[in-house]
Amino acid sequence: MSQFDVHKGENPRILLFLWLVIASAGVLIIGLAWSQLIATNEFKELEKRQTERRILKPGPRGDIYDRNGNLLVGNRPHYSAAVYLDDLRKEFRKEFVTVRNEADATLLQVFQETPIDERPDKPPIANRSDCAWTARMNVIQRYVDQINQITGRSDTLSQSKVMRHFNEKLLLPLPLAEDLSPDHYARLIEQLHPKNSPIQIHTDTARYYPYGSAASHTIGYVQNVNPDADEIPSDGIKTFTFKKKRGKTGLERSFDESLSGSTGTEMWRVDPLGFQDTRLKMSPPKQGKDLITSIDIDLQIAAETALGERTGAVVAIDVRTGEILTIASHPNYDLNDLSPFIPRTTFNEINERGAWLNRTLQLSYPPGSTFKLITSIAGLRAGIFDTETTHDCQGVYRLGNRIFRCHARYGHRITDLAAAIEGSCNVFYYSEGLNMGIDVISAEAKRFGLDQKTGIEVPYETSRLVVPTKDWKREHIGAGWVPGDTANTAIGQGFLLVTPLQMATVIASIARGETRTIPTLKALSREEGMQVNHGGEPIGLTQKQYQKLWEGMQRVVSPDGTGRLIQIDGLPIAGKTGTADFRAHGKDVNLAWFIGFAPANNPQIAVAVMVEGTKSSDSFHGGSTAGPVAKDVFLKFIDKYPERAGFPTARE
Repeated sequence: MSQFDVHKGENPRILLFLWLVIASAGVLIIGLAWSQLIATNEFKELEKRQTERRILKPGPRGDIYDRNGNLLVGNRPHYSAAVYLDDLRKEFRKEFVTVRNEADATLLQVFQETPIDERPDKPPIANRSDCAWTARMNVIQRYVDQINQITGRSDTLSQSKVMRHFNEKLLLPLPLAEDLSPDHYARLIEQLHPKNSPIQIHTDTARYYPYGSAASHTIGYVQNVNPDADEIPSDGIKTFTFKKKRGKTGLERSFDESLSGSTGTEMWRVDPLGFQDTRLKMSPPKQGKDLITSIDIDLQIAAETALGERTGAVVAIDVRTGEILTIASHPNYDLNDLSPFIPRTTFNEINERGAWLNRTLQLSYPPGSTFKLITSIAGLRAGIFDTETTHDCQGVYRLGNRIFRCHARYGHRITDLAAAIEGSCNVFYYSEGLNMGIDVISAEAKRFGLDQKTGIEVPYETSRLVVPTKDWKREHIGAGWVPGDTANTAIGQGFLLVTPLQMATVIASIARGETRTIPTLKALSREEGMQVNHGGEPIGLTQKQYQKLWEGMQRVVSPDGTGRLIQIDGLPIAGKTGTADFRAHGKDVNLAWFIGFAPANNPQIAVAVMVEGTKSSDSFHGGSTAGPVAKDVFLKFIDKYPERAGFPTARE
């Protein structure tokens, strides 16, 4: 048998082993070089994803002001008593031992009391996860009880909420008692010692509305929501986010992007269990941009006070610029009741009153006799009648076998255009409406934009706007047009449906001698106001026709007119009252309307008021119900802007 010297290099087994070692070392060196030199960024990113966590905190929302700098919406401190779960880990572990021992003892006792032939092979042991959650809830509940004892509150915390927080928001404070009152906040600060208690007072912001329910539908409210997925960086680092406030309705929704603050970021290094270890970086959140609205809160409050407990809407608009000075809808609600969140009972109560609806623009109504101004302009422009045309109103108008009545039981007798507007004579408009036909009336209404949304900067403006035509009736009603339809349309009844906001733009347009007014809720500078182009066209009446129309509207607000209760000494007012039949909630009710502007010789402010009957027994009329509401707005306008109303200022 041949012998090999194991110390010589020609031993094949040693050579094989040597080459294997060299190859392995080479692979190891190459792998280390790859990971250290070439793939270093990849491994750094992997390390960051494993050891770093991000916290996003949205910034406070911007404030909202009225045109004179009065705060309409701001931010108030929102205090919560909270704990960080990381601070409770020692207590969790200690409580876990106690809970598990008790559970094991109970199971052992049950095991021992079970007959031998029915026992399992060995005593059962408590479920570790169940014991862990019982321990956590016991610890947390003790702190909730401590807060309740100090404040007198009765807060509770469900296990599902704690579990969701543990799994999704581990690095964020867990609220134990939210929206603390100033008294509760002071008590907790006084009685909780930071060295002895992990309870901390967490400060956030909640929306605050100094004027409560004023302009509630227009201002709108916010909801607390989680940020959208596209707002969270997609770099793989686990991110925890505080809830942000998002505009749900009104200006809060329409200007949400500019009102929303910029989000702040904190980067943390965490331990293997995911709890905070070291803060690596922080950039603070910033407040959103402020919004200055066109609303005058004093005029707004005057309108809402005048409406009182009645259902209805008021819109006041700057004739020249289209700026909305007042936009009120009743019933309304206190916005502070919806901040920082909407309790279910509050939501239901508002819902039962029908108060969620913004009646200035979300609901549409027949305009009643206020529409006679459109019918008048249509007839004059078409040459169907002129300033000298008269009718003998006997209180009824016969159309075939039907009788159409005037609201004046015994008629208005000989009536020209100005008198027809002053007394709101139905017979005059029945006759002239039939003479011109529905095509002429509808075309004029569309010229004033009554078939279109106004485009105001708040959401949910209704599209249920009807300027009826023959084709419209055939498509929506399934029947042909008849003369009675024209007679009803001429006096603002029938199928016509408009919003109070639209009628405010109509009367502002008439006051300015144009066909369109674009309303806005943004305050305009003097330069911006001078450059406003509403996009309409001249109404197209002769000077004599204008004078006759103006005469009729001014006679409405005179001792003999239907709007006599609106008169104000020293302030010439032009307008039109209206009363319309309306079916709502399965019953027939009536609506009271007034639209008008002042001063009549130099129009500055236009007002539209609609008061809605809520039961069949309501007997509302434009002059006696809606008119006095408009009068209060005009009076406040004189008080706030005497020079624009033609009154001497205090200095004069």
